[in-house]
Amino acid sequence: MRRIKLVVAYDGTCYCGWQLQPNGITIEEVLNKALSELLKEPIEVIGASRTDSGVHSRGNVAVFDTESRIPAEKICFAVNQRLPEDVRVQSSEEVSPDWHPRKQNCTKTYEYRILNRKTDMPVGRLYTHFCYFNLDVENMQAAAAYLVGEHDFKSFCTVRNPLEDTVRRIYSLTVEKDEEDVIHIRISGNGFLYNMVRIIAGTLMRIGMGAYPPQYIKEILDARDRQMAGDTAPAKGLTLVGMKYEEELAPESVIENEDWSYQVIQREIAPKGKAYIVIYRCRREDFERLAARLIHQCRRDGAREIYVRAAEELGMAAGQRYGYYTLEKGFFCYCMEKTLGPKRSSQECTEDFHAVKLTALRKKDEDQWLELYNEIFDSVSGSATYDREMMEAERGKGSRFFWVSVKRKRCGFAVTAELPETKTLYIDMIGIQKDFRGQGIGSALLRLLENQAREKGFEKLELIAANTNLAALTLYERAGFAKKGEKPWFYLAKDEKTG
Repeated sequence: MRRIKLVVAYDGTCYCGWQLQPNGITIEEVLNKALSELLKEPIEVIGASRTDSGVHSRGNVAVFDTESRIPAEKICFAVNQRLPEDVRVQSSEEVSPDWHPRKQNCTKTYEYRILNRKTDMPVGRLYTHFCYFNLDVENMQAAAAYLVGEHDFKSFCTVRNPLEDTVRRIYSLTVEKDEEDVIHIRISGNGFLYNMVRIIAGTLMRIGMGAYPPQYIKEILDARDRQMAGDTAPAKGLTLVGMKYEEELAPESVIENEDWSYQVIQREIAPKGKAYIVIYRCRREDFERLAARLIHQCRRDGAREIYVRAAEELGMAAGQRYGYYTLEKGFFCYCMEKTLGPKRSSQECTEDFHAVKLTALRKKDEDQWLELYNEIFDSVSGSATYDREMMEAERGKGSRFFWVSVKRKRCGFAVTAELPETKTLYIDMIGIQKDFRGQGIGSALLRLLENQAREKGFEKLELIAANTNLAALTLYERAGFAKKGEKPWFYLAKDEKTG
């Protein structure tokens, strides 16, 4: 059995939308019929976007399963011979059997077209909505800016399921008028609610007419009330432009708006199957839905272990349930510090450090350093998989990267950051290769860092350590570090279905 992916364009004028309907012909129906006849087997396509009656598409995506041996790339040419002239498959290719068009991260782009002049134009009437009121495009542009970002778009959708999550992320929203008096509203996002684009278009038109000032769009968002927004614009002006699927996860996602602020660390999903969610703040009434949504997204993206931490005032605790997931204790980090005493003599240092050396990392050795780091910290709770991008970001914040060596043999690494304002050397991390452990190198390295900090006039050392990393905690306590506080727990989210 093979799975074939199609990119489908259609004029939606004569169809009752994408999805099969008892009261009229749909795009799904004509595709099923043509493919079944071509491949001599019953075919049922699965579409990515269930466009409404009258909505057009230049690039909807669908998949189907088949036993046919026809080369995947030739199916589009063959099936087009059997389709009506207002439906055409633009491309076809084979994908993995588990690839699902609605379960992949993607950016969808829609365009709404408005013919804005005093008299309608018959040419193009099937693909544009006619509006004879003079629309103020600048006001529409100013209003559109409020919708960019992640928001609860409950005011901008027809709610079919009261339990549906109405949060979506808009990456871009532009409003432009061309020389033929057509206003193009183009919107890209990670997904859209039922009638969302058409309600946004209808609301922007009301603003363009002067019914609302541009800033009123924010009040509509905050109200989370469909009655506050404008009319649902007619379907014929809307076209699904295309869908761009994410080939790999972004290392992290950072979102901040007036209602919530959070970070999702995804760089661990591919190498370790781990994801970390940190919710810095959130409206109380949104917190449960936000946590459930973020956890579920991480699971859908392939994370087997999902750790969640929230600001203490949000009251997250073991045993709480968020959607399909229940929290249990994972780990937390101790904040540790050591006040520095007087500088030690050179002879003491030489004897005590066992010839442990710190050497600044050079560009040409970065790949080797990263490989060693990720090998050492592969199973440590809370550790991050480093890459060049992350390394450069940390350098930009003042971090310094080192090799640790003994008798000219590289055996580990260290990362530090100098904090002159508090006269502190922050030890971000140290790691010793497995074959060199148990030889006192870690203790000697800490003493070396301590002496270097004194030489620069620092008065204390700081670091953090996970409560589950018992070897590191023992090392730090023996070196004279004291626990000065705890960061909030990272809770492990357990799927009630799969455990």
